[in-house]
Order: sequence, then C-alpha cells, then structure tokens
Amino acid sequence: MKQDNLTKSFKELLMQEKFSSQIEIVQALQEMGFDNVNQSKVSRMLTKFGAVRTRNAKSEMVYCLPAEITIPTTRSPLKNLVLDIDYNSAMVVIKTSPGAAQLIARLLDFIGKSEGILGSIAGDDTIFSTPTKDCSVKKLHKTIIELFEREL
Repeated sequence: MKQDNLTKSFKELLMQEKFSSQIEIVQALQEMGFDNVNQSKVSRMLTKFGAVRTRNAKSEMVYCLPAEITIPTTRSPLKNLVLDIDYNSAMVVIKTSPGAAQLIARLLDFIGKSEGILGSIAGDDTIFSTPTKDCSVKKLHKTIIELFEREL
C-alpha cells in the first residue's frame, strides 16, 4: 500500500513538470512523508516509468513522464520534440529536444520495415535511422518528414 502511494505521488510530482534534478524530487517526496526515499530510489523509479528530461512550457529542463505508456503516435505532442530531419548517403539523422531521442526512435522502430526503416539508434538528442535494402535514404527521409507532418 505504501509503495502504491509512493508511485502515485511520484507520478503526480513529475506531471507538474518543474523538477530539474533527482535531488529536487527526493526532497519533494520527503516533504510528502516518504522518509525512506533517496536519490538512487528516485533514479530507479525514473527508469522504471520511462521518465525523460525535456523542456517544459517555460523552456526549463525538467523530468516528465511520457505522454503515453503505449507506443507513441505522430499525432501526440512528441512530434513537437523533433527539431530537424536531414540525411546523407547512408542514413537519416533526426535532431530532437534533449532527452527526447529515445522516445522518437521507439516510434520509428515500431513503424519499422513497412515504412522502410531497418532500425534506429538514439542518443540523448540525436537519432540515426537507416533504411531497409528496398528503400533509398532519400525516400526514408521523405517518409519520416511526412510522419511528423513537418516542413523541415
């Protein structure tokens, strides 16, 4: 029961989109009466629930939970995290807001081979996506742009 309360409180805090460090989250949880919470526990919880650091409405880097627990779609606010899409002769490179690349890459890999995406590798704010053997890099670039309905 206590763990359920901690989880609920933790998620509510992250929904506020105002905590820029794990220590701030620890302090907020301790103020709520969760005395046994430390930085390593918060770190594990952030990982467990797929939290990422991204910019809030005030352009501050904060921890937040993904908008969706399931596979995100291009109709969700995730498309707003894509800053640039470019390509060379080997792959498509997608620049995202800091902390957003893994979520976007997850979407691309879910869409996968049916759209010409062999696979994607994500860092913090950059994704490398490579086409299948039946798809050119230029076509993949166009497909990804269309997925995000952006004119880049």
